[in-house]
Amino acid sequence: MTSAPLAERLSIPSGPLFFPVTAFGPDGSLDLDVYRTHVRRGVEAGAAAVFACCGTGEFHALTPEEFERCVRAAVEAAEGRVPVVAGAGYGTALAVRYARLAEAAGADGLLAMPPYLVIAGQEGLLRHYREVAAATELPVIVYQRDNAVFTPRAVVELARTDGIIGFKDGLGDLDLMQRIVSAVRSEVPGDFLYFNGLPTAEQTQLAYRGIGITLYSSAVFCFVPEIALAFHQALASGDEATAHRLLDGFYRPFVELRAQGRGYAVSLVKAGVRLRGLDVGEVRPPLHEPAEDHVKQLAQLIERGYALLEEDV
Repeated sequence: MTSAPLAERLSIPSGPLFFPVTAFGPDGSLDLDVYRTHVRRGVEAGAAAVFACCGTGEFHALTPEEFERCVRAAVEAAEGRVPVVAGAGYGTALAVRYARLAEAAGADGLLAMPPYLVIAGQEGLLRHYREVAAATELPVIVYQRDNAVFTPRAVVELARTDGIIGFKDGLGDLDLMQRIVSAVRSEVPGDFLYFNGLPTAEQTQLAYRGIGITLYSSAVFCFVPEIALAFHQALASGDEATAHRLLDGFYRPFVELRAQGRGYAVSLVKAGVRLRGLDVGEVRPPLHEPAEDHVKQLAQLIERGYALLEEDV
C-alpha cells in the first residue's frame, strides 16, 4: 500500500484511470505472469491509477482466492508508482471479505460495486456501504449503477461516512449527478471525488466535465493506451479539435461496435489486448467471445485510431 492518501493522488490525475483485464491461461486458470505484464505496461504507458479486479477485470468470475492473488500481483507490478484500487462486491458479508482480502494484498483503496441482485432502498444501501467502509482502513469509492442508484440526500450521507472518499457514476443521468454534486458541495465540507464510470467513458466525458466531473474510467486504455492518453491530454489542455477527432473517428465507432454484443464492454476490450500482442486469454462464462467479424472490425478500428494520432490538427 502506498503512503500518500488515495484521494490526494486521484484528485488531479496525470493520465487515464486504468482498469486492466484479468489474464487467463489456455486452461482457464489465472495467468499472473501475463497479468503483471499487462499491469506494468499500463503503468509505464502513463496510467494514473490501476483499478484491479473490477468490472473490466471480471470481478464476478473470480473466486476470493483468485481475487487476492490478482490484487497482490497488481500491487507488485505497480511497485508503488501509482495507487492500486480493488473491486469489492456482492452481499455485505462477501463485500467485507473481499475488502479485507484487498487490504491484506496491499491495495490502496476499494471500488465498492452494487450489492448482488436485490433492489434495496436507500436506508439499506447506506447500511451496506457503511459496513464495507468500516471493515478496513482502505478508502472507499462507491459505484452507482444497476441496482444501486442513490438520491442526492443519500450521497450526502455517504460523503459524511468515515472512509468513503468518492462516488463513481455508471448510470448516466446527468440531471441526477448535477443534483448530487450540488447537494454534497453545499452540505459536506472538503473535497469529495466523482468519477464517470460509464462504459467507454470517453464518449460522455465532455458532458461530465460540464458538471465538474473530470475523473473517468478508461477500459480502452487496456489496448490502445496512446489513444486514451492523447484524449486525456486533449481534455486537460482544452484541445477540442483533437478530442473531437478521436471521438468521431475512434470512440464513437468503438461504442457502436461494442453495442453489437452483450458483454462486449469486457470481451471486446480483452480481444483488443490480444490483438495488440499480449495473450490474456478469453473471458470466463457467462461472458462469451466476440464474433470473428467483430474482432476484424476492431483490428481495423485500432489502425484507424492510431492513424488519427498522426493527423495534423
